Amino acid sequence: MGYPREEIELDSITVRLTMAQALVRYLCAQKTEIDGEVVPLFAGVFGIFGHGNVTCFAEALERVQEQLPTWRGQNEQSMALAAIGYAKSKKRRQLMIATSSVGPGATNMVTAAGVAHANRLPVLLISGDTYVNRLPDPVLQQVEHFGDPTLTVNDSFKAVTRYWDRIVHPAQIIQSLPQAIATMLDPADCGPAFIGIPQDTQELAYEYPEEFFEEKVWTIPRPRASVDQVIKAVEVLKTAKNPLIISGGGVRYSGAENVVAAFAKKRGIPMAETIAGKGAVCHNDPVYVGAMGIEGSEAARQLSETADVVIAIGTRMQDFTTGSWTTFPKDAQFININAARFDSLKHRATPIVGDALECVNELDAALGDWAAPAARMEQAKAWYKEWNDLLDEGQAPTNHEVPSYAQVIGIVNKTARAEDVLITAAGGLPGETIKNWRCKSPHTFDCEFGFSCMGYEIAGAWGHAMAMAGKGTPIVMLGDGSYMMMNSDIHSSVIAGHKMIVVVCDNGGFGVINRLQTGMGGAGFNNLLKDSRVVDRNNVRHVDFVKHAESMGAYARHCDSLADLEAAMEWAQTTDATTVISINSDAYTWTPGGADWYVAVPEVSPRETVNEARKGQEDFRKKQRHGV
Repeated sequence: MGYPREEIELDSITVRLTMAQALVRYLCAQKTEIDGEVVPLFAGVFGIFGHGNVTCFAEALERVQEQLPTWRGQNEQSMALAAIGYAKSKKRRQLMIATSSVGPGATNMVTAAGVAHANRLPVLLISGDTYVNRLPDPVLQQVEHFGDPTLTVNDSFKAVTRYWDRIVHPAQIIQSLPQAIATMLDPADCGPAFIGIPQDTQELAYEYPEEFFEEKVWTIPRPRASVDQVIKAVEVLKTAKNPLIISGGGVRYSGAENVVAAFAKKRGIPMAETIAGKGAVCHNDPVYVGAMGIEGSEAARQLSETADVVIAIGTRMQDFTTGSWTTFPKDAQFININAARFDSLKHRATPIVGDALECVNELDAALGDWAAPAARMEQAKAWYKEWNDLLDEGQAPTNHEVPSYAQVIGIVNKTARAEDVLITAAGGLPGETIKNWRCKSPHTFDCEFGFSCMGYEIAGAWGHAMAMAGKGTPIVMLGDGSYMMMNSDIHSSVIAGHKMIVVVCDNGGFGVINRLQTGMGGAGFNNLLKDSRVVDRNNVRHVDFVKHAESMGAYARHCDSLADLEAAMEWAQTTDATTVISINSDAYTWTPGGADWYVAVPEVSPRETVNEARKGQEDFRKKQRHGV
């Protein structure tokens, strides 16, 4: 078995290891530098073992558990989401691995790969695979393609990863692993990498060169911009009377937040943020005007609708940022600063391809003494004050029996410490937190809205808790729908000792998608529990989230009022393990403001309300910019 020493032409000292053992040894040798300290590039492994990865890969991981700790997940999707949360918290500078068996364990991670791909986040996914020799075929969990025996379920990762490989010879990892890591750490190409490891390849021994396992310290490259691109951008920006900066997630990952804020202040340009970029600066920063787009502030919308030059930094300009490309004048010019050429060219922009920090510094140096007219920032501050007054009004206590999301967020925000991190994802809470959450410190907000993945919230918070290492607490806000979608990492966090605070807003189903459904003229259908097929719509049996959380080992408390919630949040800060708080919330009251959205509405319908919504969409679409 294996590859005997005499069959290999040896030109260096070698060590005989199985492919799985060599894979683990290589991963342990990879380092990164964070704030001047050299640390492991891979901080750990989230794993659920099955026949595809337990006998060889797990055998290798067990030997190095003090160096490369393995954490037991409850669900393959959620453990990979936890790895994504970890990478976000570490600003893509330190990574986690997620490993599954072949079959359903692997396909469970495809959704998480989609999250990482859409959000440009690094995670290394390693799954077992079927036998290369095919002698025992069809094996347990194998899907057979009659016309292509090379296909396995792992091929499904190709659509949602930046790097994909299947190791069919033990020597292949020598070339594959460095390329996978380089992809994950490349600011322009960052995303998930997938490695499939067939069971009969894992077990094979091979003479690996010793130098393959030498310690390597990886650094994140900072590509500089072309001088010609900067010169052209300066020409465009100097024509601006009403400029606007849109700061995206790339600003945070570059560590450029202070540089961008200082540039905005020096040049008198209001600074808005995308969803991924929210938290680069604090809510009260003098240049800040709130988040952009559909879930954003009225101030940012007003500024974008009057902008003549938009400087988009580190953002892919998703439709929720651009209001489906309706929030800008059709003659507005764009300067797109992005490490990815693909993003820099969108909507006929003047591109600056490179690292956000370096490019903003170079743009600043080339601008001379130019600044926007003072009236632009004065108007921005006035509009932003109006927006904050609106938030204050919406968060103020009322006599309503069931509080709104805004009121609940206001209490949670008030009781959160400056170092705590708010985490949310899908449903109504992204829009409500993006509008209502006021960051007290930079990098204390994580809304997964690139893939809008229900179930990210608790799993992602587990990863954040690991990365934060007790320096603050992750605070999860999610609806009852997302909680029911994926909650088992409450138990993971309890047994692993990674505390989080989970606030469950129970609005009786999928509240925000019901809002969209009815807002586009449709009848409430299959979203709120009362509109679904249930035994008694007038007496729907709701989940007891307190009992459920307690059954997983967490502390828990239900709140009947905002006063109860404030007391519960203060109590949750004192507990020594994950704490869950539930409160009923209003499914029909939403914070106003922000841009509109391009959605499909039937061209013809027997419902007059649908026909009216269709007419509204047609009028809305006339405002769209057409770009590439």
